[in-house]
Amino acid sequence: MRTLRWEAVLLALCVAVLAYGAATTDGFTEQGNLAFLLLDYSEVALLALALLPIVLTGEIDLSVASTLGFCSALTGTLWEAGLPFETIVPLVLLAGAALGAVNAVLVVYFGLPSLAVTIGTLGLYRGLAYVLLGDRAVTGFPANYRPLATDSIGFLPYATVLVLVVGIGVALLVHVTPVGRSLYAIGLNTQTARFSGIRVDRVKLALFVLSGALAALASLLYTLRYNSARADNANGMELVAVAAVLLGGVSIFGGRGTVLGVATALLAMAGLRNVLFLDDVSNEIQNVITGLLLIVSVLVPVLFKPRRTKDAPLDKSTSDTGGDPGGGRARGLRGDHEGVGRGGG
Repeated sequence: MRTLRWEAVLLALCVAVLAYGAATTDGFTEQGNLAFLLLDYSEVALLALALLPIVLTGEIDLSVASTLGFCSALTGTLWEAGLPFETIVPLVLLAGAALGAVNAVLVVYFGLPSLAVTIGTLGLYRGLAYVLLGDRAVTGFPANYRPLATDSIGFLPYATVLVLVVGIGVALLVHVTPVGRSLYAIGLNTQTARFSGIRVDRVKLALFVLSGALAALASLLYTLRYNSARADNANGMELVAVAAVLLGGVSIFGGRGTVLGVATALLAMAGLRNVLFLDDVSNEIQNVITGLLLIVSVLVPVLFKPRRTKDAPLDKSTSDTGGDPGGGRARGLRGDHEGVGRGGG
């Protein structure tokens, strides 16, 4: 219920942003601008959908934008070498999955914190992109593929259709399948999930590989949309994707969040960015607003915790008194799918 209330707040924010844009900004409601609004956030949406399942388990992948940049540079390198684009696409997707697998091995099998690992690979993958292309830009990609990343049906871009397909797939994975239920269980308490028979390591490995593959898919869209493969493509986009995920109601500690919430947050952020763009607000100010949204999205759940968290504090006195009828079960998991304790990282 609490998540649904937050989604209602996000929906109201979407309506407010769109209404403000329509009332104050010339050209906001034109079909071409609405198509641009959606197209402009296509790659961000794919990165956010890649992050969502990972964050639900209490992990994070900050290397998604650098993976995008590396895969874009790889696309340019292979195209420059004369490979057909039909061959480049699967190779780039495999490369993205391989980069995600590197993150997974370091996190899952070496037990390193995903925050530290992906901060490291954020720099590593971006550096490898510069090794491939340096400061050069590769252009001239096939004209028959570019419309898939630039054109639209009315106000709905083809790229947005792809995002919707991926979003539906992620929604089915998270909210319908047993795997999705295991993501929430892992995020709530890793040790409890292990004792329940969930193969935690295998699940996390698959999620990081999926994240890399979706980042590679986003790189193909980005490269075709701008008709340019560069090592610095999507630099800093990971912060926007993280902001969308957290603003969408996904707990940074795992165990709570929905695809609908993230989708609503993406639409609100895309509308706000579009209004600022049409009003000639500088990129620096837009970055400030993104940073504020990121802080607010983390701060709001802390300020508005359910009262039940105060009724069952997780301290030593709880285990010492023996008066807790729920015992360890009450301390590990809460019935409303929110984590009050993290076990075993």
